[in-house]
Amino acid sequence: MQILKGYVFRLYPNKEQAELINKTIGCCRFIYNYFLDDKIKEYKETGKSKSAYDQIKLIPSLSKEKPWLKEVDSCALRNSIFNLEDAYKRFYDGSGYPKFKAKSVHESYKTNNIKNSYKGNNYNSIKLDLKNKTITLPKLKEVKIRGYRNRKVMLGEIKSAVVKKDAGKYYVSVLIEEELIRPSFVPTSIIGIDLGIKDLIVTSYNEKIENTIKLNTKRMVGLQKGLSRCKKGSKNRYKMRLKIQRLYQKIRNARKHMIHDITNKLINENDIIVTESLDVKSMQKNHYVAKGLNENPISEIIRVLKYKANWNNKKLIQIDRYYPSSQICNVCDYQNKKVKDLKLRNWECPNCHTKHNRDYNAAVNIMFKGLEKYMKGIEQCI
Repeated sequence: MQILKGYVFRLYPNKEQAELINKTIGCCRFIYNYFLDDKIKEYKETGKSKSAYDQIKLIPSLSKEKPWLKEVDSCALRNSIFNLEDAYKRFYDGSGYPKFKAKSVHESYKTNNIKNSYKGNNYNSIKLDLKNKTITLPKLKEVKIRGYRNRKVMLGEIKSAVVKKDAGKYYVSVLIEEELIRPSFVPTSIIGIDLGIKDLIVTSYNEKIENTIKLNTKRMVGLQKGLSRCKKGSKNRYKMRLKIQRLYQKIRNARKHMIHDITNKLINENDIIVTESLDVKSMQKNHYVAKGLNENPISEIIRVLKYKANWNNKKLIQIDRYYPSSQICNVCDYQNKKVKDLKLRNWECPNCHTKHNRDYNAAVNIMFKGLEKYMKGIEQCI
């Protein structure tokens, strides 16, 4: 089974390489905005617009007018047009209309691995050397990297690379096509998990996993106020923006680490994992729970569980989001509709008088419902 895996490395470019990366990011932003403007004008005049391949054909003539476009990787410029095409596809699927890219926001560019052969020798535009800790990229040549120190070689074929600038630091994400050998599936354990706001995860084994990432909102507000006081275009404004970016980067990295720790534990210890298919976007419209959902990465945990379950040949079963898991007694199946009130954390079953904790009871019911679906063969394994 062939899968695509992304590996992120920290880049350590020299001054010339860093300058070229910044130029490439700026040129890609220019190409994106130029052809977005071209699409808007052409649609207003004719009711039609050029395809991505028609726009790519215009790059050589545009490069003659703007000679600085020739200094950067041409593959990155073409990928900017494909990014614009993807933005229009998302618009047709119901997302917002594509916006012009602003400077210092989502600074990155993508380049593809171009293969050539000459006199029986094969050449690649992207090469990864973990022994010498370098990566070869178009135009940049060899750049020092750091990451995956326990690996000596990456097995697979390099497809593309994304170079990113974040909080004044440079990163490269390498996409590699690998052969995945999955173990045989022999289910011996099952777990139900209730994803919530007060406790991030409550399992059917009555284990609680809390969100260990605490947001320093006072510092965030203070930095944002400091940014608003700085004069636009000044060095102090740039320094303040860099402080804000580094704070958010620290939060993102800590959150990623927490998510991978949680998902690895669930995947390694269980063969069948059952959860609810939550509609997080609709839940965020409820202002009582919106703040908690923003702090608890519920949808990201489910997303990571999906691909890790696929890689390890485990079963991830998602039950109907409207299943009243919190209201049903896991002992006698009595449904207590009073438990709809989110403030009611503990309750006693009027039928069998069993005392329940809201989240633990929900996790047990989710496990039994998932087991029922698995036994019936009506499963949703992703």
